[in-house]
Amino acid sequence: MTDLNVMRTLAIQADTKIILLVMDGLGGLPQTPDGRTELEAAHTPNLDALAARSICGMSTAVAPGITPGSGPGHLALFGYDPLRFEIGRGVLEALGIGFDLQPQDVAARGNFCTLDPETGLITDRRAGRIPTEVGARLCEKLRAIHLPGVETFVEPVKEYRFVLVLRGAGLADGLTETDPQQVGKPPLPVQPTRPEAARTAELLNQWLAEARRLLADEYPANGCNLRGLAQDPGLPTMPDIYGLRCGAIATYPMYRGVAKLAGMDVLPTGQTIEDEVETLKTYWQDYDFFFFHVKKTDSAGEDGDFDRKVAVIENVDRVMPDILALEPDVIIISGDHSTPAVWKSHSWHELPVLLGAKYICPDGVTAFGERPCMAGGLGHIRHVDFLPLAMAHAGRLAKFGA
Repeated sequence: MTDLNVMRTLAIQADTKIILLVMDGLGGLPQTPDGRTELEAAHTPNLDALAARSICGMSTAVAPGITPGSGPGHLALFGYDPLRFEIGRGVLEALGIGFDLQPQDVAARGNFCTLDPETGLITDRRAGRIPTEVGARLCEKLRAIHLPGVETFVEPVKEYRFVLVLRGAGLADGLTETDPQQVGKPPLPVQPTRPEAARTAELLNQWLAEARRLLADEYPANGCNLRGLAQDPGLPTMPDIYGLRCGAIATYPMYRGVAKLAGMDVLPTGQTIEDEVETLKTYWQDYDFFFFHVKKTDSAGEDGDFDRKVAVIENVDRVMPDILALEPDVIIISGDHSTPAVWKSHSWHELPVLLGAKYICPDGVTAFGERPCMAGGLGHIRHVDFLPLAMAHAGRLAKFGA
């Protein structure tokens, strides 16, 4: 049996509630004069007090040394081995904005970018984080592109992000991305990684050539790249595996998409962490499991803004009393991946993790930070361990074997 089949076999019903609070890109590296990370530098009396009565450790998203994307990082948090279940980000973005994605559609996450008009090299991979309304106008412009034998859909997401979907017979995934992940490089062509995808790659390259022609005068968003080109793989859902009524609270479309793919109900919420807490309170009686996502820790890390990342962590700490007042039976706090401000990108570093529940033996950790958690009782685990641990501590797993 696979691990998910074990969970499906052992899952039982109980009147208990679980919160998985994910601070995106939480993990950091020492950067202050006295060598503290963003989490260690933040003033977090509530998180520290929770750590003191919890059990802590460090967790790896995928495998040692592997830098995860947001999709694999979150799938692992939801109990799916990301080495087995590989989901393209285009699918997650499309589902996250409520697009009616069909099984044979090919979806890509689009990023508007800035190209040097003389050399064609990328000078800004995110086009200066253009406002969402500008991105929407550019998407309308790109809807004029038509490809032979397929329908095309171009939908705005947020800021510089958009979704491109191709619909038609004979499409296939198995396609490379066009973003070289560096400035000073040209966009790459889409390449098929298997023969069935050759026609789809050709169509996408046609679309890109026309898109870049239409965007040529739209500085700073005078170019675009495609990432995470994929079809919906059809995951087994969390309600089916764990027997949980699952609600997702997230402000960004991609994270709503991965939650929806996993079978969660995506709950309407506002744009602030305080709004998300109010959503949690509103729906508290309706669900057994809540995925509570905080995005801006990651955005600050990618921008290399140590102080802003600290401020977001402190904002989470301020709302912790309201979250804990709901008396969840289990709360797990961690991140999907590390985004150290000094690195300005996702990284492979382990994540601090905190597990609070009634039936634990506190481990002596008294502060929620990377180095305190290295000495915690959970030791070094993987993200895919979170859901089994949460289920067990919530009294939702039967005994295995006689």
